[in-house]
Amino acid sequence: MHAKQYEITLPADYDMGVIRERVATKGHLLDAFPGLGFKAYLMRERGVDGSPVNQYAPFYLWNTAEGLGSFLWGPGFQGLCDDFGRPVVQHWMAVGYEDGGAAGDRPVAAVRHRRPVPEDARTTDLTEELLPEARSLAARDGAVGVLVAVDPRHWEAVTFSLWTEGAAERASGEVFQVLHCSTPELERVGRGRAW
Repeated sequence: MHAKQYEITLPADYDMGVIRERVATKGHLLDAFPGLGFKAYLMRERGVDGSPVNQYAPFYLWNTAEGLGSFLWGPGFQGLCDDFGRPVVQHWMAVGYEDGGAAGDRPVAAVRHRRPVPEDARTTDLTEELLPEARSLAARDGAVGVLVAVDPRHWEAVTFSLWTEGAAERASGEVFQVLHCSTPELERVGRGRAW
């Protein structure tokens, strides 16, 4: 499984209603996209939940590299590039995914926690640290699902969690509003360790 995210940081006075309208009119287009476990259409607003910026920052979990490639090299991503410029696409390899007690419910918030992997960290120890973290977060009230993943190019770990409510109180990290969530192949996402 592959996780990816791009962030489009917008001016401080940007009308975030434009992003809401974009997701309302186009979000459903990935509701049946092959190879996609989920796409969370995320937004941060300056001054809301501690955000210093206005930002559109969708987060994806792909079941297949073919699905990821079809999207990245296809008209959907090109349309975003045409509208906002081509963003840097962050990419992580999934370590594991856990359903929360609210799995199947509509998430309204997401939390992303990124941290560097120390140079002396053993990769086997890293997975043994991240997988219990995912299980622990998934056990909290309101958790829809939790992904832990690693970018092996920059050696960064990410924990991404979806919540029905109160995300800022339940997990540490950057808080996003979830405007829409496409889950065409979520049932195919392996639970627990990703290999």
